[in-house]
Amino acid sequence: MYSKAEVTQLRQAFWTAFGQYMAPVPSAEGDTTNWINYKTGLKNVYFRMQADNRRATIAIELNHPDAGIRELFWEQFLELRPLLHEALSETWTWEAAATDPHGLPYSRIYTELSPANLFSRDDWPALISFFKPRLIALDAFWADAQYAFEALK
Repeated sequence: MYSKAEVTQLRQAFWTAFGQYMAPVPSAEGDTTNWINYKTGLKNVYFRMQADNRRATIAIELNHPDAGIRELFWEQFLELRPLLHEALSETWTWEAAATDPHGLPYSRIYTELSPANLFSRDDWPALISFFKPRLIALDAFWADAQYAFEALK
């Protein structure tokens, strides 16, 4: 069991290390990218990476507070599903109606690595190997797909 301070320190150390590892990798469009806080350019559409002592997940999350607008975004992603799965070279889980830890509704498209433990430095190479290719693939997908959402901005 880790203290709150140790959990914070290990979490920060991992994400800092991952950010440094990814820093030299250019985006699909050749730009410098903040991979940890990836900006999709669309409000309420996020690429999220999370890890704890059991699993790691990488996801596209749609957090728009208006259910109708969130549904429009979801439908647009459904149209782009073949393009997304081609870019990722794998099939992810699609969850149209989820609830976050605060009880707020959202939609997500995700995959996970389990077991994985962020708090064990021995697992860090596996976590990096899990996140890196998927984040790069999401960026490549988004370089083309973002234009399909122009009308929804």
